[in-house]
Amino acid sequence: MTPAPQPYTLYGAPGSGATPVHAALTLIGAPCTVVDVAPWKSEAERDRLLPVNAMRQAPVLVLPSGEVVTESAAIMIWLGDRHPEAGLAPAIDDLRRAQYLRWMSFVSAAIYSLFWVRDVPSRLAADAAAEQVILARTADRVAECWRLMDAQMPHDTPYLLGEAIGMLDIYVTVVSRWTPGRLRFYREAPRLAEVVRRVDAEPRLAAFWAARFPFTADWEGADA
Repeated sequence: MTPAPQPYTLYGAPGSGATPVHAALTLIGAPCTVVDVAPWKSEAERDRLLPVNAMRQAPVLVLPSGEVVTESAAIMIWLGDRHPEAGLAPAIDDLRRAQYLRWMSFVSAAIYSLFWVRDVPSRLAADAAAEQVILARTADRVAECWRLMDAQMPHDTPYLLGEAIGMLDIYVTVVSRWTPGRLRFYREAPRLAEVVRRVDAEPRLAAFWAARFPFTADWEGADA
């Protein structure tokens, strides 16, 4: 008898950077134990991550072996390679591999990284007025990055890298729900908007979205 696969353990709160990882695990069908922790809320929450991540940041994925993997893009890339049967990532010899790595890294480095500042602007701001400047300018920078990415994506496939949903589609779908919100995202990135709407409606993720990142009445954000 084949032993049952051992579960992954994922640290991170609903709607956070753990969400695209959890969505990917859902499509893979891998067992996963979730530890809800929101490090942006308090020092106490950050300290809960110390046993698994000295940076006190989420997401953190603990493999069945006990090995720890951090950084959302790295986790998703690793999962895609570890579970090729799920078809969520181009293989190493796939012609799409270079662009896959490029854009996974772009979302992480150019967009996601700004939320370290946005979550707690006092980390860099001298006073409340400066905090507001940082929030406004980082929102504009996020929008600009989406616009630049959108202009360079192919328009002849239903998903960003081909005919089937993949890691990059999941990643963009979740991060695009953060600041400055989906309504502005739709305007800045119409090609990406087509794709994320498909991922929003993916039947295999319907229960997952409802539980971990629900589409509430105001989920698309303000029209700014």
